[in-house]
Amino acid sequence: MNQLKQFVVQKASPEDYELVISLLKEIAKWLQDNRINQWSYLLGGGDDEEIKQSIQENHTYKVLKDDVIIATFTLSPEQSEWDQHIFGKEEVYDSMYLHRLAVRPQYMNRGVGKEILQWIHENLGGGKRFIKLDCVADNVKLNRFYRDNGFEYLGDTDNHSKYKKHFIR
Repeated sequence: MNQLKQFVVQKASPEDYELVISLLKEIAKWLQDNRINQWSYLLGGGDDEEIKQSIQENHTYKVLKDDVIIATFTLSPEQSEWDQHIFGKEEVYDSMYLHRLAVRPQYMNRGVGKEILQWIHENLGGGKRFIKLDCVADNVKLNRFYRDNGFEYLGDTDNHSKYKKHFIR
């Protein structure tokens, strides 16, 4: 267990699977309702098995406030098929891959995402040089969020913006 300023970060356990899925689908619905092109595939069960596997492999985290899950993210030391498609097959295994950083809507725009990124940056490098992620290219606000948090834009692949940031050494 680790502390953020106002939150607790823990690895998600297999018992947390339903909570994590429920949170991701709640956020996907909110995004859809707000006409934001991001994660609509989650509403139909897309990635459910990958999410379950990420939890079993101890790559998924939950962020708690007063024992309630308010955010989640997955940070993998290995490329998924999607990562290989977006970034190309990694020849040097020097990156962690961030997926599904999600904050419950009532906690958005309060600095939670920024605080989570900072915590990841300071605590989860695992000896790797970079943290990499992608997001939908036309999600202007999310792209600005990653740039504002020190991520370097690497270009687009398949309408997804690619980013990387050096870990603190």
